[in-house]
Amino acid sequence: MISGIVLPEKIFLIVGFLMETLPHIADLSYFCRALSRCWLDNNKIILYNKQKGKMKKSLLQKERSSYQPKLPKGLQGAVKVKEGAPTQSVSDREEIQKLFPNTYGMPLVEFVPGNEANHEAMNVGVILSGGQAPGGHNVICGIFDEVKKLNPNNRLYGFLMGPGGLVEHNYIELTAEIIDDYRNTGGFDMIGSGRTKLEEEDQFEKGLEIIRKLDIQAIVIIGGDDSNTNACVLAEYYAAKKCGVQVIGCPKTIDGDLKNDQIETSFGFDTATKTYAELIGNIERDCNSARKYWHFIKLMGRSASHIALECALQCQPNVCIVSEEVQQKDMTLNQIVEQIAAAVADRASRGMNFGVVLIPEGLIEFIPSIGRMIGELNDLLAAHGADYKDLDKEAQRAYILAHLSKENAETFATLPEGVARQLSLDRDPHGNVQVSLIETERLLSDMVEAKLVAWKKDGKFDGKFAPLHHFFGYEGRCAAPSNFDADYCYALGVSAAQLIANGKTGYMAIVKNTTAPTDEWKAGGVPITMMMNMERRSGEMKPVIRKALVELNGAPFREFARLRDEWAKETCFIYPGPIQYWGPAAVCDRTTRTLELEQQ
Repeated sequence: MISGIVLPEKIFLIVGFLMETLPHIADLSYFCRALSRCWLDNNKIILYNKQKGKMKKSLLQKERSSYQPKLPKGLQGAVKVKEGAPTQSVSDREEIQKLFPNTYGMPLVEFVPGNEANHEAMNVGVILSGGQAPGGHNVICGIFDEVKKLNPNNRLYGFLMGPGGLVEHNYIELTAEIIDDYRNTGGFDMIGSGRTKLEEEDQFEKGLEIIRKLDIQAIVIIGGDDSNTNACVLAEYYAAKKCGVQVIGCPKTIDGDLKNDQIETSFGFDTATKTYAELIGNIERDCNSARKYWHFIKLMGRSASHIALECALQCQPNVCIVSEEVQQKDMTLNQIVEQIAAAVADRASRGMNFGVVLIPEGLIEFIPSIGRMIGELNDLLAAHGADYKDLDKEAQRAYILAHLSKENAETFATLPEGVARQLSLDRDPHGNVQVSLIETERLLSDMVEAKLVAWKKDGKFDGKFAPLHHFFGYEGRCAAPSNFDADYCYALGVSAAQLIANGKTGYMAIVKNTTAPTDEWKAGGVPITMMMNMERRSGEMKPVIRKALVELNGAPFREFARLRDEWAKETCFIYPGPIQYWGPAAVCDRTTRTLELEQQ
């Protein structure tokens, strides 16, 4: 693991540093080995632990490191800025403008070929924020290569373990030696990530101390909708105080819910869904071989069903639940169970006692009656969590039932005890239910099994039902990026560096026209305020980037809806196989089915 502590410029203080950092040192030989792994870099003591922080390189990684990501024409040489019209937020315009007077209404930016220009030296800081997504390292590589291209004296600093590294002054300088080790690799282990929210003035001021010490002109925050919301808040604060510090965001999330008219896809979605689709295809092949199991597969995607829908389009399972449809149709949990049970019974009637069901991680929150109950429960625990947390389990359940409205209390009372308990556990840093902890796949299969037992007594089901359960989440977050994500992320990093070089702040780097050949992609930036609206978070109205849900009138869902009845009745499984890095472009460079259908 890499860690850093700012100390006075005296080499002998390394000894004191080690004594404080490694209090378990038992003998001189251990101390000397630790001392040999330390060095000073720009007043900073670095302790590098080879065993904990550095992964060994596979043959694939060694070969893959030489891949040179492709860039749009607008970023291949000298660059100039083409500005569009002023922008407005997607809604709540007066409130957003009032909260962000210095960064609101800025124009869209596109990079086009320009003339060579001299650039003064600048230092840049970069932060990885939130959950991992394939391609994050390539964003950093793109930033590094471009700032060095603009001026060889430019320096790039990585703040360690997320936004907390900025506040705690925990950083390293990213050199060519470090960068080259991580080209085209998955994960965020170059500098680590974290979920510290940057929203308090004292955090901004603490960050400003190290920014000034390192003479940093700009910070790039690589993250999802919440992280980029924090980037916008930070940009506004530094702009209001005239600190001369720019803040740029990059769109990351495998969930696919950070997209709009300007952001065609968030990075990592392509690689993650292809990774999950490979696993689902493996299971489908096994399912069609053994012909005796029903596989219930929960997929990541707390706030939207983009991953489940994309995997369904790639693999053609028998059933895929789309949370947004459940919400629109005001479906109950029992109706969802009946839908799955009907598919099981129908296939059993034709001798097929096997199948595959895909379930989005956030389904529970989208069932309207449960969603309303969770909304009130969130507000209740935000306001009275201190009263609640020290009670025992039975008292906690009684407390919730006594304080919820009649309708929501009745919904809470009908839930299985385990699910009800999970809904009332600690929230994530953003005040949300930790739905990944809820075993929705097991809940649904148990309820389907109970339904089938009742149907068998009534003569409506004459078959066998043997469920197996899977949750695919972490398996897709750190995969080696596909060619698409390797190119896309590198272009985002170069775009971020160009936004900085052109004096922009409060922008998110974007790359558009991504279903065309890479040469024809269009790179630029969008003001983050353009994507914001006001939403209730932890009991308060706050400015946030609007999440993009699955559009039921969109081409991807329409294609799914057209085919799903056939998939439910017949065995239409597709095995897409693993991600390919070398070979025909039709196989190696293809985009997701979602992006293909949306941009057709």
